[in-house]
Amino acid sequence: MSVVIHERHHPIPTQRFQHIVLIAPHGSYRTMRYLQAASRLGLDVIIASEGKHSIVSTYAQGLHVPFEQPEEALKIILDGIKDINVLAVIGTDDSVIELAANVAQHSGLVHNNLNTARLARRKDLARKALQAKNIPIPQYQCIALEAILNKADIKIEFPVVIKPLALSASRGVIRVNSKDELTAAAKRIQALLAKQTDLELVEQKQVLLEEYIHGDEIAVEGIVDKGVFKLLTIFDKPDALHGPFFEETYYITPTRLPAEQVNKVSAIVQQACEAYGVRTGPVHAECRLRGSEIYLIEMAARTIGGLCSDILEYGLGCSLEEIVLSYAMGNPVEKSFSNTAAGVMMIPVPKQGILKRIEGLLAASKIKFIEDINIQLRDGYELTPLPEGNSYLGFIFAKAPEFEQVEKALRDAYACLNIIVAPLWKIADVENQTVRNSNE
Repeated sequence: MSVVIHERHHPIPTQRFQHIVLIAPHGSYRTMRYLQAASRLGLDVIIASEGKHSIVSTYAQGLHVPFEQPEEALKIILDGIKDINVLAVIGTDDSVIELAANVAQHSGLVHNNLNTARLARRKDLARKALQAKNIPIPQYQCIALEAILNKADIKIEFPVVIKPLALSASRGVIRVNSKDELTAAAKRIQALLAKQTDLELVEQKQVLLEEYIHGDEIAVEGIVDKGVFKLLTIFDKPDALHGPFFEETYYITPTRLPAEQVNKVSAIVQQACEAYGVRTGPVHAECRLRGSEIYLIEMAARTIGGLCSDILEYGLGCSLEEIVLSYAMGNPVEKSFSNTAAGVMMIPVPKQGILKRIEGLLAASKIKFIEDINIQLRDGYELTPLPEGNSYLGFIFAKAPEFEQVEKALRDAYACLNIIVAPLWKIADVENQTVRNSNE
């Protein structure tokens, strides 16, 4: 199906259109899905981003804001939409959720309060809020990186997971089994955080240590309307995520959990929404299952990452972003997931280097039940794996009558791929090699 995206040219359209403001970091996976959903709903989109010089016209023609200066960004957006009939403000990613809430508040639109948005982005603050409501979470400790490097006492027994306070997509998340491993991980995370220009000082200097929960992991997708959490689906993750890095791979739905556990998961996410103060909008949560216990690991006030939202369309009959926009406009739609099984395989970055090519795509696409293979990174792209990286090579989608058929199709398709990565030679490496050669 072809989708026509309404492109906006200066000046910004007038009141005769219905608009949403989409606040999105340049390059966000979610932007195009929201644009497509808005097009289907007959909405015009105003994108607020840093994309002043973007070759993508929708970014280039939108509002250009400096995300690293929140007050200035807020002013630019409010000035840009002051004469516009804006129905809703959506923040696509964790880094812009607070700004979106601020814009919506100043515009008199339905929104989560700023503290809620902050809790959804800051892991340490979220832990305190959840703990105060007796919601099951791992034991945790907030600590300065320098304290770890200076061998400060650790209150949690190993194995421990160390993670940044405000990064997403498993960046900087490392399982460690000893003090020596913890020190090495802290140095690695310190170098990663030093390169992030949009973090607050505390987010650059401190990290979260938490108990490693042995058990299966699930992802929960839902939406909140007037404070009530409505479950859309639960994704099972058939690959065990033991670490040391926590790269997502397979997401398959509907879950194989019994109804009793599904209800318990939904109840825990509802309690977490109340602890955060979430009143409206999408929610994405990650939980660990240890026996009959369910631990909330993360919860964000946004949709699922990557292109994973596409698999919900197989079971819901419409896109997740259409549901989010409908709720934001005050037109909630009731959707229940069909019995069709669907899944996605997020193709991981195998190693550091330059992507040369991906072989076997045609063979992979011919596997029974494979719906689509979407490669995001092109030949010549510099690859960085976790825990420093934040990109996937692409996504493999499957749909079948049964869960096991989806899982097998995804694994078989991935097995067809041969990812060719060339070594990345830095200038210093070349100079050192030249010196060695001259001395031989």
